[in-house]
Amino acid sequence: MSITGDAIINGLAERGGAGAFQAWAPGQREHIEPAFHMVTPEQIDRACTLAGDAFDAFRATGDAARAQFLETVAEQVLAIGDALIERAMLETGLPRVRLEGERMRTVGQLRLFATLLREGSWNDARLDTALPERAPPRPDLRMRLIGVGPVAVFAASNFPLAFSVAGGDTASAFAAGCPVVLKAHSAHPGTSELVGRAIARAVAQCGLPAGVFALLSGTGNGIGQRLVAHPAIQAVGFTGSRSGGLALMAVAAARKQPIPVYAEMSSINPVFLLPEALANRGEEIGKGFAASLTMGVGQFCTNPGLVLAIDGPGLDDFTNAASDALAASSSAVMLNQGIADSYRKGVEALAGNDAITTLARLAHEEGQGGAALFRTTADEFLARTELHDEVFGPASVLVVCKDAGKMRDVAEAIEGQLTATLQLDAGDIAAARALLPTLERKVGRILANGYPTGVEVSTAMVHGGPFPSTADGRSTSVGTGAISRFLRPVCYQNLPAALLPEVLQDGNPLGAWRRRDGALTKE
Repeated sequence: MSITGDAIINGLAERGGAGAFQAWAPGQREHIEPAFHMVTPEQIDRACTLAGDAFDAFRATGDAARAQFLETVAEQVLAIGDALIERAMLETGLPRVRLEGERMRTVGQLRLFATLLREGSWNDARLDTALPERAPPRPDLRMRLIGVGPVAVFAASNFPLAFSVAGGDTASAFAAGCPVVLKAHSAHPGTSELVGRAIARAVAQCGLPAGVFALLSGTGNGIGQRLVAHPAIQAVGFTGSRSGGLALMAVAAARKQPIPVYAEMSSINPVFLLPEALANRGEEIGKGFAASLTMGVGQFCTNPGLVLAIDGPGLDDFTNAASDALAASSSAVMLNQGIADSYRKGVEALAGNDAITTLARLAHEEGQGGAALFRTTADEFLARTELHDEVFGPASVLVVCKDAGKMRDVAEAIEGQLTATLQLDAGDIAAARALLPTLERKVGRILANGYPTGVEVSTAMVHGGPFPSTADGRSTSVGTGAISRFLRPVCYQNLPAALLPEVLQDGNPLGAWRRRDGALTKE
C-alpha cells in the first residue's frame, strides 16, 4: 500500500503537474514523505468533464447495482487494513482508537445508503393516474427523483475518514447516482490517496465508468475555485471554515448557471443549564461538559463552545467542577499547524477581552491545544458580537443570565447552530417549552440531558442547521436525509409505459414504496 502522491483521474494514477508539497506530521512536527503533486487547471477540467460524461450511465444503474457499489467501496476501505490507520495517525495526530472507530463509521455510512437504495423510498415516487372522466380530464402524472449531476466534494480536516474521501458527502452523492470529483485535504493527503484508490478499485470492480470518481490533490484556493466553477459540476459538498465555505458559495453563485453549495461551516453549539437541573446536578453536569469540551482536543463541529446558565443554586458547583476537570486535563496535539495557530489566537483574544473572566486555561506547547473556560454576563455577550465567534478547539464561554427572560434574549441573539442542548429536570419543563420555538428556528438538532459531541449515523439524524452552521439549513450531511441534497424531481406526463422508469411503472416491478393517487402503497 505504498503512497505515490498522485491524483486519480479516469480511474488511473496521474501525476499532477503544478508543483509539489509534503504532508505534516503534527505529533512529530516534521514533514513526511512522499511528495504530493498538485493538479493543473487542465487536469481539474478533465476530471470534471469525465464526471459529466459518466453521469447518465451512472444514474441509469439500478438501485441494487449502486447499493452493491457502495458496499464494494466499504469492503475496499476495510481491505486497506492497518496501513490506513497508521497513515492517518501520522498525518493527524489522532489516536488509533478514534481512527478505528471513524473507519467503521465510514463503512457504516456506505452500508446505510446501500440499504436505503434497496428499500427504494428515496425515489419519492408519486403516481397521479389519469382521470379521463373529470372535466377537464386529469392527465397521467408520475414523479420521481434523479441525481443532479457531478458533485464536487471537499474533504474535511477534522474527520480524515468519515467526512473525507469516502465520507458522508461522497456516499450520499454516489447513492443519488452522482459522480464525485473530490478535493483531498492537504493536511492528510496520504490517507486520502489510500481511500481514493479503494474507491477507484470499487468503480472498476463494479464495471462503472471510470469518470464516476476522481481524486485531486493540492494546496491553496485555486483548485477548489476552478473545480466549483466548472460547468459539469452541479452541486458542492464542503466541511470546513466559514471563510472557505463563503468563498466557494461566491464562486458557485457567480457561475453562468449557479449551483447549490452545501457547506458546513461554523457552530458554537450552546448548552442551556436550566435552573432545577443546575441546582440538582451542577457538579455532575460540569464534569460531563468538560469531558465533551476536551473530546478530540475540541476539534468537533459539535463542540460545546457556549454555555448559558441562570445565576442561582448550583452555578458554583458547575463552574468549580468544570474548571477542576479542565485543569486536570492534558493539552494534546491538534490536527495541523493552522488549526493550532487559530486556536491560540482565539483563546488569547478571549482572555484579553475586558468583558471576560478566565475560569480555567491550560498552557500548551506549539502545535497543541489546551482547554480553556471563560465567563461573562448576558448583557456583555449581547453587546459584544466578537464573543459569539467560534473558537475551534477545547474552549468555551459561560454566559451567566439574571433570569429566564435574559436567557431567551441570548438564545435569540446567537447565529444558526448545528445543535443546542438542554440540561433539564422535571421542574424545568416549562422553561424548556418557552425556549423550544427559538431553538427550533436556530438549530438543526436539539438534545436533552446529553452533550452535542457525537453524531449518530441513522435515518433520523440531522447534522445541519441555519446559516452559518451550514449554507442551507434545509439539509443534513449525516443520515439518509443527506441524499436529498443531490436529487431533483422529474415529472412524466402521459409518457408511454415503455418509456417510464421502472419505479413508476404499473405493477411496481421494484416493489418500492410509492404514493399512488394519494395513498402510500407498494402496489
